[in-house]
Amino acid sequence: MTVSLRAVLTVSGVLLLAACGTGAPSDPDSTARSTEGSAAADIATASASAPVVVELFQSQGCSSCPPANANVNAIAAQPEVLALSFGVTYWDKLGWADSFAKPEYTARQWEYARAAGRPNVATPQVIVNGNRAIVGSNAAELKRELAAAGSPKGGPALTIEGSSVKVGAGHGPASLVWLVRYDPEENQVAIRAGENGGRTLPHRNIVRQLVRLGNWTGTEASFALPEPAEPGLRTAVLVQRGLGGPITAAVKG
Repeated sequence: MTVSLRAVLTVSGVLLLAACGTGAPSDPDSTARSTEGSAAADIATASASAPVVVELFQSQGCSSCPPANANVNAIAAQPEVLALSFGVTYWDKLGWADSFAKPEYTARQWEYARAAGRPNVATPQVIVNGNRAIVGSNAAELKRELAAAGSPKGGPALTIEGSSVKVGAGHGPASLVWLVRYDPEENQVAIRAGENGGRTLPHRNIVRQLVRLGNWTGTEASFALPEPAEPGLRTAVLVQRGLGGPITAAVKG
């Protein structure tokens, strides 16, 4: 791959040329999920107005990612949106190691690729509600997709109370319950090498922890939320139908 190669994943899952390029042609080694997290002080309940979940997979070493960062930053504060920015590791080889990237975030993007039958991963990519893959740098497409997707559907009610989350009873296949901790503040990162060398890039809603709490099988359940590894992080809980599957419920703490 040359640094000028660009790749994009269409909504139908067909791989075309665009963006920063595709990642490695085979799956990465299995990586353990982070077991760190924090307690939520407020009570929040998932409902028909649960936030649409926007997951951006990006790298500070990718020259095509800054516009996608800007698009996600612009919607990060909207109450009806849960915007999450995942730093991936596979472009660290271009000369700049992403300061927020973790192998488990790269693994999450691969889970989406495998579930959709895609042979590669690419940046900048946005996954909406665990379903639709679009190009994060296309602001018009992102706006259309958010309007079309709406709240996650088909999952249980979620209630965050203090240091636990309650998952209501419901119908549907067994699902995974995830805790996500993210930094809501804007982080200005000076990039000193690689494709974006010399630029200072703003980041918001950077994911700092991703914790698999357990499984939901249709009966009411409760999961403890681990203590925070660092101050100032916001809390979200997701219910997802398997690795790389659709997100059926979400709540922000």
